[in-house]
Amino acid sequence: MSRVSRRHLLRGGASVLAGAALPGRSALAAAHSSDKPETAVNVADLGAVGDGRTDDSGAFEIAYAFAAARVSDGVGRVVIEIPAGEFLITRPHALLNGVAPPRPASGLRFTGAGRRMTSLVFRPGTGPNSYLCRNQDVWSNLSFERMQFRSATPGASFFDSYSTGQAQDYRFSECEWMGEWEYGLALSGTDTNSEMRWEACRVGGRYRRAFLYSGLTRAGQQEPNDQDQFLNYWFTDMKVEYEWGNFLEFPYGGSIACRGGSYIITGRRPQSTPEYGTTSTFFRFPVNRHHDSVQRFHAQDIRFEVRNPDVVVIDCVWDSGTVHFSDCDDTAFAHKDFSAEVRPHRYTVGPRGPLIRYDSCQLVGRHTYRPAAADPLPVVARYDMCLLRSHAARDFAVAAGTGRAPFVQFVHCIDAGSPSDAPGPASPATPPPPPCLAPSPSPRPAPATAPGPSPSAAPEPRPATAPAPGPAATPGATDTPTPRDAGHTDCASPQQKPP
Repeated sequence: MSRVSRRHLLRGGASVLAGAALPGRSALAAAHSSDKPETAVNVADLGAVGDGRTDDSGAFEIAYAFAAARVSDGVGRVVIEIPAGEFLITRPHALLNGVAPPRPASGLRFTGAGRRMTSLVFRPGTGPNSYLCRNQDVWSNLSFERMQFRSATPGASFFDSYSTGQAQDYRFSECEWMGEWEYGLALSGTDTNSEMRWEACRVGGRYRRAFLYSGLTRAGQQEPNDQDQFLNYWFTDMKVEYEWGNFLEFPYGGSIACRGGSYIITGRRPQSTPEYGTTSTFFRFPVNRHHDSVQRFHAQDIRFEVRNPDVVVIDCVWDSGTVHFSDCDDTAFAHKDFSAEVRPHRYTVGPRGPLIRYDSCQLVGRHTYRPAAADPLPVVARYDMCLLRSHAARDFAVAAGTGRAPFVQFVHCIDAGSPSDAPGPASPATPPPPPCLAPSPSPRPAPATAPGPSPSAAPEPRPATAPAPGPAATPGATDTPTPRDAGHTDCASPQQKPP
């Protein structure tokens, strides 16, 4: 890549800025004025000091204007380099100001020297509605690499992204967020705002709303289906360790996958709010009505810490879609006195779901299910080979209003009522049934007088193969496990098979 010197940019700065501000053909002509199709520009060459005290807003504004002016055939040609240092930015949108008249463009990259080595400190005069970056349907294929973003004005926000089809394909790699923000990224629009990826990033600080808020309403977008298509958000190998607030909040659905890393909320909200109370939630999905195709959440290989009763892992009110936790663990603080009664997983469920699945997870406290209707529900939640640390399976899933959750199924789980957790050794002669079995009707009783040969001609009974009588099941009960044949030890069998 060719490198633009400070002298060259300062000499041509006026024409570059003028070209970036001109619409249509004038901007295109300015973009084609260079003989080099690709360029790297370093903000230090534009006057940025990086001492944490000097206002470097102007250097970043020039760098962005230069990148916008060099878009060619719809493709960006500039990499903005930010060296090691602490760069103070006081003016909103100084890092990225994607608004009309620039035409849609694909490709803009910001790269730093390393997380915390390159630090951008955003200190606007007021916090709310002040964004370091904004992209209003202009840029796709944005990349931010190896840098820290820190809010020095409480309530400021990092990124405002509005889309009707253009804003998409964002990537954050080895980045970090610190300070007190209202939003990390606030997404809105009628289409796209999708395909966004975070890799090996750290989310710290505090969030009055959420780190990623997908579905910020604007004028003319008040109905749920006015905002949908929030698709494909990937979080990989993350260190999510912030003080309070929500990590992901998706009022208008979403397709989200989180894989690997640690997720920790270290404190509590400083004061209760009407919307959130005192809770801080990693995954909050608070609206039930939107397209089925954008109601999908998957968490895998994640260690959560539930450090106090106000920490919530998930609160979901979707009326369909899927939620899946695989090989996750939230039992790090299961030894604390409060842990048995925490309810870090909360769902509203209806006849179409959402379908909820936990595979090979270690879980603390209880899970809350809020039936959306009084009618009986089909099985919508299943726990497979999970460790229920605080309670027996019959007490683990609590349905708000009834106390029972017959629509929740447990398969091959180990719970707090298992023999290994009970005092004293279990009797080998009469082993208890697996704790996660659902109830089934009692075996059919034998007739009082069965026709057949006389007792003298009858063969000697074989007790080894005779069915053992069990206690009669109470109709509708869900907490009395019943032995089954060896091949059907789950809760899906509708009745016990005869021997």
